[in-house]
Amino acid sequence: MESPPIRRAFLSLPDELLVRPATMEDLSGLLSLNHDLNPDDLTADPDLSEETFQQMLEHPGLTVLLALLETEPVGSVTVSVIPNLTRGCASYALIENVVTLSTHRGRGIGERMMNAAIDICWAAGCFKIMLLSGERNARAHAFYERLGFERSKTGFDLRQPGYAPRKIT
Repeated sequence: MESPPIRRAFLSLPDELLVRPATMEDLSGLLSLNHDLNPDDLTADPDLSEETFQQMLEHPGLTVLLALLETEPVGSVTVSVIPNLTRGCASYALIENVVTLSTHRGRGIGERMMNAAIDICWAAGCFKIMLLSGERNARAHAFYERLGFERSKTGFDLRQPGYAPRKIT
């Protein structure tokens, strides 16, 4: 089966924008991006954040992409490629924690990050890519649909007490 073409969205963005896998040195920037997205989120002890991020970096199939404008972190996305016993053992992928710095939205940064994430998934032989988006987040839904994602399933989540959904503003 032929893989979908590699997707690119480089032309409308400054040359200074770089999307690359995050490293341990990027942790503080990632935490700042997440806080910008959800200022009311629970915080973790710095040592726990460092330990957790190290586990993420070592987790097979998991990639955290970081978008940098010059040296400033302006976006991130987490990609998980998961082995699978169906579809001829083709993997599938989950995309989560898509964040663009609020002051930089609408510039194509999210599109560039998502296209890089999609490239990772197709290169890994995934047969599909899934993501969840809050049901009231119309802007995000339109964004994902522009990238080719379709509303094809109903998502469910079960939250442990104390982990409230993000407020969409």
